[in-house]
Amino acid sequence: MAFTRLATIVSLALGAITVNAGLVRRVTCANGKTTTNAVCCPLFDAVDFLQTNLFDGSECGEEAHSALRLTFHDAIGFSIHGGKGGGADGSILAFNSTELQFHANGGIDDIIAGQFPVFQTLSQQIGISPGDFVHLAGAVGTANCPGAPRLEFMFGRPPPVAPAPDLTIPEPTDNVTSILARFADAGFSPEEAIALLSSHTIAAADVVDTTIPGTPFDSTVGTFDSQVFLEVLLKGTLFPGNGSQPGEVLSPIAGEMRLQSDFVLSQDPRTACFWQAMVNNQERMTTQFKAAMAKLQTLGQNTKNLVDCSDVVPVPASFAGPITFPASFSMADVQIACPQEAFPMLATVAGPAPTVAPVPGS
Repeated sequence: MAFTRLATIVSLALGAITVNAGLVRRVTCANGKTTTNAVCCPLFDAVDFLQTNLFDGSECGEEAHSALRLTFHDAIGFSIHGGKGGGADGSILAFNSTELQFHANGGIDDIIAGQFPVFQTLSQQIGISPGDFVHLAGAVGTANCPGAPRLEFMFGRPPPVAPAPDLTIPEPTDNVTSILARFADAGFSPEEAIALLSSHTIAAADVVDTTIPGTPFDSTVGTFDSQVFLEVLLKGTLFPGNGSQPGEVLSPIAGEMRLQSDFVLSQDPRTACFWQAMVNNQERMTTQFKAAMAKLQTLGQNTKNLVDCSDVVPVPASFAGPITFPASFSMADVQIACPQEAFPMLATVAGPAPTVAPVPGS
């Protein structure tokens, strides 16, 4: 349905003018914004529509981190060996009645419910496919978080043909061997797997402990920084909600959840040094995350048939940095699992031990 209507909109609405910008030829769209390809022009209005109708005017909140989570849950149901779904195709949106039944997809019903009417409107207006919508929303939502990289966005995914299969999404209760095997089956190295977990810097848990939805994984949930890599390494002393639940381990900070899977990855010799290397290294974290996400968001797609529309994605605000130990914590609280590498020197915030608030809107 989509692509003939999109072509018509492009040809009628653009009035595009090609200009020179250094060595890159750009197109001026009807709204005055410029891009490298005229096909991308309708997406500028789509981004504005997303910001207004999904992200509460460009907030780094519940909808933003859930949109990023949705990109992973959509794409990871894929195997480089075949037989595990279409990858980054939007099947999680188009076939949500099936995929929402998967245990690993617990807690994403709210973002599906929020995104679906927005998708329907944009599908009618510009013919965007489910896959393009899911992955554009993920890139835009992430851009609302200070410190985040500007994610790439490739445009032109065909509609999905079937739901992804169950049991292809790693879960917090999985062990390291199982997690790394699933990532490897989708084409990711252990280092890339850790890079993708940078998403937890703006994430929160809704269903690990259902009594405390919106429980963040670090104390700076509204900022895309490496605080989560630090805080997962701190000695745990408490559970934030109704005692120990499957998939969580003791947390160091009141109101914060530590996923079992994050903790075991931070301690395992196969991944501990990749984890520790992210601490207070904003450039490494954002660079590796952006590269891993570019790979994730095109799984199962023929990139030769896609158009690079990354320049429609907003530019995130910068991160002032550096990260710090939360108040009352120090190097003595770090559970070092990569002793061969120096741990960064960090200051400690003054004051009493913090309590982390839930993510608003959860």
